[in-house]
Amino acid sequence: MSASLFVLIVGSGRLGSYLANGLSRAGHGVVAIDSDESAFQDLTAEFSGFRIEGDATEIAVLRQARIERADLVLATTRDDGVNMMVAQIASKVFSVPRVIARLFDPKREVVYGRLGIETICPTTLAAELFLDSIADHLAKRTAS
Repeated sequence: MSASLFVLIVGSGRLGSYLANGLSRAGHGVVAIDSDESAFQDLTAEFSGFRIEGDATEIAVLRQARIERADLVLATTRDDGVNMMVAQIASKVFSVPRVIARLFDPKREVVYGRLGIETICPTTLAAELFLDSIADHLAKRTAS
């Protein structure tokens, strides 16, 4: 990542904070949004972005975060519905160039895809890694 981005991260749990810290460290402008003030505790002292306590499904909160300037919105809450709503608002209402939503239910990936929302599903990723590991183990076992 050479050019600087302006990134909104919705959800400041472990994943959101990890992303916010890393993107901030890399020199990007970051705004972290969470409805729970205590969620910001995982942001490091080096985090140079902004924190906004509020409900990111509300247009006023997104405007406060300056979503109209965002190059990227990452919806990383633990709630698929919230992530979906934030992703749709960012994409359709504010025309954010790139929006990525975390999605826990793999059955919903198709629906999000039809709506043009890019998703990352930890459930699918973990399952694929487990299956790959099992296949590798079997291949090594049959080779010996």
